[in-house]
Amino acid sequence: MAEPDAGGLAWLPHGSQIAFLACPTFECLYHGTRGPGKTEALLMDFAQHAGLGFGAAWRGVLFRQTYPQLEEVRVKAQRWFPVFSPEARWNGSQSKWTFPAGEELLLRHMAKPGDYFRYHGHEYPWIGWDELTNWPTPECYEAMTACCRSSHPGVPRSVRATCNPYGPGHNWVKARFIDPAPAGEPFDEGGRERVHLFGALRENEILLKADPDYLKTLKSDKNAHRRKAWLEGSWDIVAGGLFDDLWDPRVHIVEAFPVPESWRVDRALDWGSTHPFSVGWWAESDGTDFVDAAGTTRPSVRGDLFRIAEWYGGTSRPNEGLKLTAREVAEGILERERGLGHDVRPGPADNQIRARVATGRDIAAEMAAAGVGWTEAWKDPGSRRLGAERLRALLAGARPRADGSREQPGLFVFAECRDFIRTVPVLPRGAKDPDDVDPNAEDHVYDETRYRIMARKGLGGEKRVGGMH
Repeated sequence: MAEPDAGGLAWLPHGSQIAFLACPTFECLYHGTRGPGKTEALLMDFAQHAGLGFGAAWRGVLFRQTYPQLEEVRVKAQRWFPVFSPEARWNGSQSKWTFPAGEELLLRHMAKPGDYFRYHGHEYPWIGWDELTNWPTPECYEAMTACCRSSHPGVPRSVRATCNPYGPGHNWVKARFIDPAPAGEPFDEGGRERVHLFGALRENEILLKADPDYLKTLKSDKNAHRRKAWLEGSWDIVAGGLFDDLWDPRVHIVEAFPVPESWRVDRALDWGSTHPFSVGWWAESDGTDFVDAAGTTRPSVRGDLFRIAEWYGGTSRPNEGLKLTAREVAEGILERERGLGHDVRPGPADNQIRARVATGRDIAAEMAAAGVGWTEAWKDPGSRRLGAERLRALLAGARPRADGSREQPGLFVFAECRDFIRTVPVLPRGAKDPDDVDPNAEDHVYDETRYRIMARKGLGGEKRVGGMH
């Protein structure tokens, strides 16, 4: 970037900003380290199409999650837009910029999926999202994408976003943009092209010259995951918040091994239809040794929990369920249990299975008729927070001391349980209750896990539901 000069140059983009402004795909995520000027590039991506003859048909909306966050965007726009277009005007009461030929950019906040209905039916050929990882789920983003349209032929259409790794939405943003293809390589998704572009602090010579200690500030962050995200732009981190200080894949993820016959094996369920359901199969150690995948005899602590299998009832779209009936889920459970080679006992299920379905019976009765029964999950007041505390204790208990020994029960996950590994370690803290998981996050596997760990002896009992044991 450059300051305005005598020759009238308003803004000089550097390498990754140039690529972002020239990006031809329908969706583009500009991410990376802190400091390459992502927000400025987002603003200028809209502004570069002003004055090209589209007039009022060129209309955009730029989102932050909360209204106070928009102030940073407004300040940056106030700095650059009047230099780019001296007749551009800011209307504070309507929170929008208007350019000389009638082009408009609205600055708006969207906190939750229901806020979409303020825009339902609107046309915005340009939609921007600043700090996309602030949104815990993709619902707001995906809903607004349907508004990226124009009734005027020839008007370009694009959805643009910026962010750093880390934050409540780290997981879904990574799955949508980062995992499918390397940076700079477009890929097709449902007939629309999508790409992600990487920007680095070292490109922003103006910032580094003005604040030479900024790099030291990033390096001094004591949170190792956040430091790696903001300093290196790495997505290969645990970035959720509630468990990331304890989760260590080298400790908690284990290769599958034959479960000793003396260990208890049971199942747990978080019910879902339009949203995913989660079934987890758990083995609880009685303190006997086991033989690991490499053939080595290992000690266990009485009460160790091993997640040995799972079935996540979701589609390829985040937080979207398979919409199976209770009987279909029960039949799928029995089919999977035939391959476990172990008798499976009923474990805790979400109390929603007592809700009645079209047959007039509740979900629990439908599943019981198919041969699958449950005990009742403990959901008394305070159980969510206590469940989070208990999971933290089990994650801590799995970590060995310097001599390799352990005294407290721990929680371990078989490597095949990909949906636990994908969702639970990155769960963010709730904004209202930082000792609980954000209720808007993809927490179905976590809830099922919580039911199981709270069903341990003395932590919630085993009240039976559905008539099957």
